[in-house]
Amino acid sequence: MKQHTQRAALRQLTLCLLGTATVSTLSIGAAFAQSTDASQPIQTVQVTGLRASLESALNAKRQDNGIVDVIKSEDMGKFPDTNLAESLQRVPGVVIDRDAGEGRNITVRGLGQDFTRVRINGIEGLATTGGTDSSGGTNRGRGFDFNVFASELFSSLTVRKSSSADVDEGSLGATVDLQTLRPFDLKGFNATIAAKAKYNDGSEKVDPRVAFMLSNTFMDRTLGVLISGAFSKRRVLEDGFSTVRWDNGPSSGGWCAPQGVTANPSNSTATTCGPAAQGVPRLPASAAATEAYNLASNPANFHPRLPRYGRLTHDQDRLGLTASVQWRPQRGTLLTFDMLYSKLDATRQEDFLEAISFSRSATQGGKPQISVVEAQYAPNGALLYGKYNGVDIRSESRFDELTTTFTQPTLTLEHKFNDSWSMSAKVGRANSKFRNPVQTTVTLDALNVNGYTLDFRQDARSAIIGYPFDPMAANGPLGIIGVPQVTSGTQPTTVANTTTSEIRIRPQGATNVNDVAQFDLAWEATDNLTFKGGVNKKKYESDTYEFRRVNQNDTIFAPPSGSAGLTTTLTGFGQGNVSGWLIPNLSAIAAAYDIYCNCIKAGPAGGPGDFTLSSITNGNARGNNRTVTERDDGFYLMGEFKYDLWNIPVRGNFGARYVKTELEAIGYQAAGGGTAVKVNHEYKDTLPSFNIAANLTRDFIVRFGAAKVMTRPQLGFLSPGGTIATTGTLTITTGNPLLKPFRAKTFDSSFEYYFGKNAFVGLGLFQKNIDTYIQSLRTNVPFRETGLPLSLLPSNFNGEEVFQVTAPINTDGGKLKGFELNYQQPFTFLPGWGKNFGTLLNYTKVSSKIEYAVSPTSNERIVDDLLNLSPKSWNATVYYDDGKFSARVSGAKRSSFITRVPGQNNNDVEGKNETFNVDVSISYKWNDKLEFTLEGVNLTNEPNDQFISRARNSVVVNNVTGREFLAGLRYKF
Repeated sequence: MKQHTQRAALRQLTLCLLGTATVSTLSIGAAFAQSTDASQPIQTVQVTGLRASLESALNAKRQDNGIVDVIKSEDMGKFPDTNLAESLQRVPGVVIDRDAGEGRNITVRGLGQDFTRVRINGIEGLATTGGTDSSGGTNRGRGFDFNVFASELFSSLTVRKSSSADVDEGSLGATVDLQTLRPFDLKGFNATIAAKAKYNDGSEKVDPRVAFMLSNTFMDRTLGVLISGAFSKRRVLEDGFSTVRWDNGPSSGGWCAPQGVTANPSNSTATTCGPAAQGVPRLPASAAATEAYNLASNPANFHPRLPRYGRLTHDQDRLGLTASVQWRPQRGTLLTFDMLYSKLDATRQEDFLEAISFSRSATQGGKPQISVVEAQYAPNGALLYGKYNGVDIRSESRFDELTTTFTQPTLTLEHKFNDSWSMSAKVGRANSKFRNPVQTTVTLDALNVNGYTLDFRQDARSAIIGYPFDPMAANGPLGIIGVPQVTSGTQPTTVANTTTSEIRIRPQGATNVNDVAQFDLAWEATDNLTFKGGVNKKKYESDTYEFRRVNQNDTIFAPPSGSAGLTTTLTGFGQGNVSGWLIPNLSAIAAAYDIYCNCIKAGPAGGPGDFTLSSITNGNARGNNRTVTERDDGFYLMGEFKYDLWNIPVRGNFGARYVKTELEAIGYQAAGGGTAVKVNHEYKDTLPSFNIAANLTRDFIVRFGAAKVMTRPQLGFLSPGGTIATTGTLTITTGNPLLKPFRAKTFDSSFEYYFGKNAFVGLGLFQKNIDTYIQSLRTNVPFRETGLPLSLLPSNFNGEEVFQVTAPINTDGGKLKGFELNYQQPFTFLPGWGKNFGTLLNYTKVSSKIEYAVSPTSNERIVDDLLNLSPKSWNATVYYDDGKFSARVSGAKRSSFITRVPGQNNNDVEGKNETFNVDVSISYKWNDKLEFTLEGVNLTNEPNDQFISRARNSVVVNNVTGREFLAGLRYKF
């Protein structure tokens, strides 16, 4: 009975202490809760503002029974950041990745988005959207896209870093709980409206951001209703330089050899690069030409594959709505219905001025038609300066329409049978539907341009590109180059040794549905010991699709009525020496060619005039057509305890969770033009956990936790779809639905000292022994062991044939370990107005070494970090709060990290360089109802800086999206 009184008292105290939104940096667990005599009245003090929020956060840190971090908002519109992911980056050990300058995904303690589960109102969900190719493109995995939701819709975020038996399985990194506001969180009638105007100094656009909340309780607070909504518009220009990747001298067939040197390509004539019909001249013989050719052909020297300037125009509307109804029919019974709706509508136009032939082969008129006039390289092999003849220049425009619709109804019943027994039941469905109905790319091209230059000598992150013509000229060399239409014979789909203009059409989408039902029962055996148990059933289904043109070369005929009116210009760019360039007019081209007819407009099927779309039968689209269904049945038993051990208060929990996963994966093999393959797989996990916290003194707490954890394999790896070659070398390229999950043993400890009033310093230590890892590798196995049906084989095969299989496989893992330092202190010791200052600081260091296979035909290994792991990160906030005026400046630093091992095109790794983001927030409370706010986001205008190669750190992407400034007000009725 005392425990229930204590819990009620703590809840009441917590409600009284809640203030302005803040990050509660709860790193490693919570303190032992002191007992409260039920006969003593609880004295509360109404405190508001940033300082009160920090006090509430620190109080929650000492009380929580798990290893968690919390971000809270006392009321609608008071979240500390405009984006959920950007709020999470304030938490120790959490770093974020951005798309178009806005936080999209998180990494926790070095473990990326696929290792983090997200629950909304207690129900696991997965929200996905589409991004730029350089930021991951369409999300077809388990990673959660936080930019789908408006931050105003949520009252708290909880990052659960520790594992306990009552927390669902599926995370090696963390479980993130998102909670929307409910009517019983407030008292009586509440109405709030917030409005902001946002200005981006890159796009020079002003966009609105508005939110509202309305709630009330009725019938002596036994019935409550709440609705809230938020709408924002975001228009951003993303400008910069990119290369896609880098490759070495001999790649793609090498360069065109000057006269007097052995011909390359081999079909060159004495004076032309390749066939004489192409008319691309070789450089005249000279010592300088030979020297430049030999230097550029050195395998140790690298050049960009697709050097380009780019502008991406993002236009995004985000709408979110919540509704919550709570009913307390009797004391001890609470029924809650929550509904969440979010819709993210966006368009994105990507315009690039690029040189495409550095990455193309001779059959496409690529690199073997390029002559190296001059070349300079750094000692590490990176191109410093190059001048080239025979370069194909392209103006490429891509337009996307993107929509994500997320809905989640949740019904929760909580009931207390008596002083000892209680239960809760929850059912819900999280449905995320991403659609990309328009993804269309059109191009203008100029072939074999002489005098093209690339200069990295002034800035290694953004080359100065020299074009020997005016890129903005409407009547210049850039235009539509079509495939000639023949009147007799076979219509070709391409032009030999040439890359012609293209129209690509690639509609696609992904749907993720989580159905969850859970029942929990608790028995308070004594005041010091409580037993809990529960069962849950989950069904998760992920379905993705993609269509592409039947003409898989994406080529076109010449414009039906000529090129007039099919181009426009991009202006105001301002990178290097280019202020703009000629671009395709997509709407005019779409009308002229009728590209969305899904039909043959001219010529034969599969030819340049065929705009028919296909999916499963299309070799280029087939791999993105797949379905994964998981059914998870689990139960857990757990004990919670609190005792005095040798006069030291200790508390914690112990227990185990058992779960059985049944998987059904459907993909499509190339046999028969697209043969459906279904594979079933089942695995079971028993996951014990233990957590303990000891108050060695009133203000010094030591904690320890240990658990076995698991994360299910990435969705893209589970498809049995792919290709099979049953002639020549027997090969299979496929996913692997028989993968075991990632499994690990985790150990956590922390040392926390609470000194002074609301001051804290803590050290957290953690280690994860990853027992199973997943890497794509090529192996030789009998067909029977692949899990694929024998029906895919010719009749004379029996399944014992050994195939060379390229697929993801389970490999040995490795150790991940690190520490977190956390410091929080108000400067109340300072005199005068100095006492209103304070600071929050945290620093995280993580290390992990994994062996990555470099080649399936060698034993060579690369030992490097886990993907997405930043070895170092820190956050620093300095604030001022006097109850009426408050201000905060925050900085977030993330060290560089790798995204692919081994790297593509003869490189060891690919990754992203370090980032440092600075935000500022100022508010002034006019009175109890009206508050004014001013915010600055991304004040450093931090670039999206991606690299390839550890040694060279060659630029892949270097784009900026501008600073954002928000001014607004919040009014509470």
